[in-house]
Amino acid sequence: MESHYTQRDDTICALATAGGSAAIAVIRISGPGTFPVLEKIFCPVSKSKDIKNLKGQTLHFGRICRDDEIIDEVLLSVFRAPYSYTGEDVAEISCHGSVYIQQRIMELLMSHDIRLAEPGEYTMRAFMNGKMDLSQAEAVGDLIASQSQSQHQLAMQQMRGGYSDTMKNLRQQLLDFTSLIELELDFSEEDVEFADRKRFLQLIDEIKTETGKLIESFKTGNVLKKGIPVAIIGKPNSGKSTLLNTLLNEERAIVSEVPGTTRDVIEDSIIIDGVSFRFIDTAGLRETSETVESMGIEKTFDKIRQASIVLYLFDASQTSLEEVKKELREFRQNIDSDQKRFVILGNKIDMLERSPKHFSELVEMETIFISAKRKENMTMVTDSLLRSVDQEKLETDTVVSSARHHDALSKALSAIESVEQGMQQGIPNDLLSIDLRTALHHIGSITGDISTDEILGNIFSNFCIGK
Repeated sequence: MESHYTQRDDTICALATAGGSAAIAVIRISGPGTFPVLEKIFCPVSKSKDIKNLKGQTLHFGRICRDDEIIDEVLLSVFRAPYSYTGEDVAEISCHGSVYIQQRIMELLMSHDIRLAEPGEYTMRAFMNGKMDLSQAEAVGDLIASQSQSQHQLAMQQMRGGYSDTMKNLRQQLLDFTSLIELELDFSEEDVEFADRKRFLQLIDEIKTETGKLIESFKTGNVLKKGIPVAIIGKPNSGKSTLLNTLLNEERAIVSEVPGTTRDVIEDSIIIDGVSFRFIDTAGLRETSETVESMGIEKTFDKIRQASIVLYLFDASQTSLEEVKKELREFRQNIDSDQKRFVILGNKIDMLERSPKHFSELVEMETIFISAKRKENMTMVTDSLLRSVDQEKLETDTVVSSARHHDALSKALSAIESVEQGMQQGIPNDLLSIDLRTALHHIGSITGDISTDEILGNIFSNFCIGK
């Protein structure tokens, strides 16, 4: 049985715009049968135009007809192979956005042996036809899914080549050395050396440096892609739910004067200056004998461990400096992470008649004093969140945001380190060759120089139909 992800020579069609009624809809066709079918169903308004002779990258006004019936007046965009998104002959029909018209045109195309495209098949064909490598194809899906400036920037960086050109170059050099080392196996009795070991070690250092840097960048890329997780923690009734509602500008969490009201984790996202933050409002942390609330508190610590930023909220009108220090110490002990950033928020300043005790010491701890209820000093909170994001790294460095790429880079680095150790220990070339081939496989899997149906399936099956 033929794989979905091998080269195919049939013709496909799909709605490229969102389903439902709209001003216009775009139906995309790709494959060798594109223009032969359009000759039968598209009638240019200009009688001098012939479908066979229409040039690529041109736009034409006409009608879609079934026999003598006019279905719609449309604009036809023409793209000739190989100068198209998929590398094949491609046409896009811009019709009126009536669901009925869309269905009639799709039915007409399929009646001429053009089949409905599978999810991601246009981009898969672009990859198969060499219009983009696999990492760029994945970035197409990320670009469509982007909901913030930072997510868009990551996807565009990857679509422009990102680090794939560097990895391709390093892989080619590694492949050349691997070929020379394997050639030495054919002359093992003559004790000849074709591969320059000094240059080879320099290349290994280059690959280790580049992969190590990319692996490290995943910490930034992954959270920017998914939204930076921010946990809101504090004692019951300190105003966590009010703070969440104020940040989100909606009544998302239940607000009550009764301590322990929030018994589950509540999540929602907002975009601040182009960066997506995923806020997590947690159950209040206190000793309790109630089973349901205990489960909520246990879940809270799990969420805090997953967060990149922790907003610690305390009631500035009732909490002493000693209590603040004690709670922070307990939080850090339970989280056990030096890299997590804590932002201290003194809430309910609207209830203060005078400055809180130990005000100067709290200021030295970089405490931000707010009233979540009255929305006072909230810009100071959002500014603090933005300072936690390494925007400069995103703008100047290549950042890995794909978990698949991170896994492949980690395995490639491990294999390269094994090669380096093997050379230091003087292991035979045939054993060295095994680790080299492993490294080549994992580097190649990033750009698609080496790919399997399983990898392609995982990538393209998540695309929408029509892309």
